[in-house]
Amino acid sequence: MRLVFGLVLLLGLGLAGFAVKVAMDRFGQYQTALAQQRQAIVPTTEVFVVTRQLRYGERLSRTDVASVRWPADHVPFGAFTSMEQIFPAGNPGPRTVLRMMERHEPLLAMKVTAPGEDAGVASRLEEGTQAFTLQIDVVAGVSGFLRPGDRVDVYWTGTGRDGDGVTRLIRSSLEIIALDQTADSDRNNPIIARTITFAARPTDIAALTQAQASGRLTLALVGINDATTSETVEVSRDELLGEREEIAAAPAAPRICTVRNRRGSEVVETRVPCTN
Repeated sequence: MRLVFGLVLLLGLGLAGFAVKVAMDRFGQYQTALAQQRQAIVPTTEVFVVTRQLRYGERLSRTDVASVRWPADHVPFGAFTSMEQIFPAGNPGPRTVLRMMERHEPLLAMKVTAPGEDAGVASRLEEGTQAFTLQIDVVAGVSGFLRPGDRVDVYWTGTGRDGDGVTRLIRSSLEIIALDQTADSDRNNPIIARTITFAARPTDIAALTQAQASGRLTLALVGINDATTSETVEVSRDELLGEREEIAAAPAAPRICTVRNRRGSEVVETRVPCTN
């Protein structure tokens, strides 16, 4: 009887040890999986997004923004990370939306004005540039396909120094900031504008002013992803039509000198040597 009791005891101790070992192995697996999950967690930071669709010209209020957790290594350039950055203390005035934003889109500094500023043309001018307006027609304006934010090359057609007609690329990649009185870059419907406003430097403004006064201007739309620099382009009328054909002068006819003498009712012409 004692022998049976001893065998059962030993068997129980063996089973208990096996259970403890299995539990420890399983606990170790849990610890490893938990450590891996902790390593997979991406550090985040606070970023503000818009809570509704915002369009050009709307005023930004506190109810239009909310904070979310955003991957700290992938924060968009110009994003706001605190409410104080969006609405500074001292109440300088509300911000105005410059570009359309969809719900839950990050609020970026380039899509709103500075506090207290409106969405006018002046808010789109970079340092060293000024707004300059040209008169255009449907042909020069690329048939109404231009929008604020597009870039264009400007060609001038007029009379060259030699008196021949010439077309020349005078400025390239000028940014359009307004068509007529519209500065909304999210506008999709075509505009047959009569005026176009560029952001240009003083030297460009002087050149465009002189070009418009002395000839005709034509605009060429530049592609969105086109980063090439336009080279000097000039085509004269002679280059377009080919070289001029020089007409050879006909040889001069020999000079004949005569003297007329009247003999009664007849007039007789007699050749004589030409003396001058």
